[in-house]
Amino acid sequence: MKNLNNFILFTVAPFLIYNLEAKKPNILFIFADDQCYETVGGLGLTDIETPNLDRLMNSGTSFTRAYNMGSWSGAVCLASRAMLNTGRFIWRAEKVSKKAETERENGRFWSENMKSAGYKTYMTGKWHVNASAEKCFDITRNVRGGMPNQTPEGYNRPLSEKPDPWSPFDPKFGGFWKGGKHWSEIVADDAIDYLADAKKHANKNPFFAYIAFNAPHDPRQSPKEFIDKYPLARIKLPTNFLPMYPYKDKIGCPHKLRDEKLAPMPRTEHAIKVNRQEYYAIITHMDLQIGRILDSLENSGMADNTYIFYSADHGLGVGHHGLLGKQNLYEHSTRVPFIIKGPSIPKGKQIESPIYLQDVMATSLALAEIEKPKHVEFNNILPLALGKTKHSPYGEIYGAYLDVQRSITKNDIKLLAYPNVPLLRVYDIEKDPDEKQDLATTHKGKVLIKKLFPQLVKLQKKMGDSLDLSQSFPLAVSK
Repeated sequence: MKNLNNFILFTVAPFLIYNLEAKKPNILFIFADDQCYETVGGLGLTDIETPNLDRLMNSGTSFTRAYNMGSWSGAVCLASRAMLNTGRFIWRAEKVSKKAETERENGRFWSENMKSAGYKTYMTGKWHVNASAEKCFDITRNVRGGMPNQTPEGYNRPLSEKPDPWSPFDPKFGGFWKGGKHWSEIVADDAIDYLADAKKHANKNPFFAYIAFNAPHDPRQSPKEFIDKYPLARIKLPTNFLPMYPYKDKIGCPHKLRDEKLAPMPRTEHAIKVNRQEYYAIITHMDLQIGRILDSLENSGMADNTYIFYSADHGLGVGHHGLLGKQNLYEHSTRVPFIIKGPSIPKGKQIESPIYLQDVMATSLALAEIEKPKHVEFNNILPLALGKTKHSPYGEIYGAYLDVQRSITKNDIKLLAYPNVPLLRVYDIEKDPDEKQDLATTHKGKVLIKKLFPQLVKLQKKMGDSLDLSQSFPLAVSK
C-alpha cells in the first residue's frame, strides 16, 4: 500500500496537476500590416495564392466582416494597434495612447492581462505602440517600430513611358531586405523559436505569442519567384478603379500623403497593375512564412490546446477608387481578414456578422479565464464563433478618419459623411460590395440618410467623438 501511495504521489499527482493547468489554452496571434480582406485566396474574391491562410480558413472559422474603426492619424496602423492593445474604442484609445507606458505599468495592456493569468508572453515584428514592447512581453526579438524604409525611387512609379527605377526583389533598395534577410522570414524564424521555448515551459505556463508581420505594407518587396507568380496579364484592375478620387483632397487623401505618392497621379492602369502585382507577391511570400509557423506548432504537440487568431491592422486601397492608402472608410481599407482556429471552433465556417478586429483581445481574455476589465470596450466573439448566437455584439459599425470622414454601417447599408466637401454618400454593400453606386441622391438614399444620420450622431456621442456634423449637414439633422 505504501508503494502504491508513493506511485500516486510522485507519478499520478503531477500528471493530474499538469492536466488542470493545461486547461488554459495557448494563444497564437498572427498579425499582418495593410492586408485588405479580399486578399485571402480561399474567399474567392481575388486571384491570389494563399494556401496556408486557406488551410487556416478550412480548419477554423472566418469572420468575413471584421473592421478597424479608423484613425486619428495618417498612420492608421498606430491607432489600430493602440485600440488592440488597450481595449478601448478609437477616441478613448487616442487619449490613453499618449500615456501608454503608464497604462502598461498599471496593468491595462493586453500582454499585462495575459501575464496576470499565468501566460508566458512573446512578441516579434511590428509594434508601433507608445509603450515598451520589451516591458510588455517576457521575450521579444526584432521589434520594428513602424514601416520599412522606402527609397526615393519607390515613389511615383511605375511610369509607363520610362524604365522602372525600382525593383521589389533587389536588396539594394533596403526596406524588407535591410539586414540581409527578408523581414517576413525573420518574423517566422522568431515565432518558430518561441514555440520551441514555449514547449519547454508547457508543464508550467501556457503561452501568448504576438507575431506581427510588417508585410504587406510597402515597400512591397519579395523574392523574384513570387513576383513571377503574378505576370501583369494575370492582374485584374479593381472594378471600382478610378484615375483619381474626386474628393481626395478634402477627405484627407491628397497626393502629397505618403501612401498616395507611391503611384503617379492620375492613376494609370499599368501603375495599379504593377502595384497590385507586388502586393499579391508579398502576401504570398508572407503566407509561406505563416505556413512554416503553423507546421512548427503542429509538430510541437501543442496545437490541440492552442487557439490561433489571424488578422490585419487595416486594409488598403491599392487602386480601389483611385486610392492607394488606407486613409479612407471604404470597405477595402477598413475591412480585414479575421480567422479563428482552435478547440471546438467549427471548421470551414464563415460568419457575416460584423465585428471589430480588436475583439481578438477580449476574446483571448475570455479564453484565459480573465474577467473583462472595465476599461475594455471591445467584445468576446466566442459565442459567435461557436454558433451560440448569430447576433453581433454591435448594432452598428462606426468609422472615423481625422475630422474629415465619418461613417455608420448598419446591416448592409453604409452612410459615409465628408463634412469638408460637404457630401453624404450611401452604399448598399450587399448588392454593391465594391461601393460603386452612391444612392444618396435617389429616393431610397434620401430615406436612408434621414434614418441613419441621427444614428451616426448618436453613435458619435457613444464613442466620445467631438466632431459636430450638424454644421456641415443641417438638412440631415432637421426634422
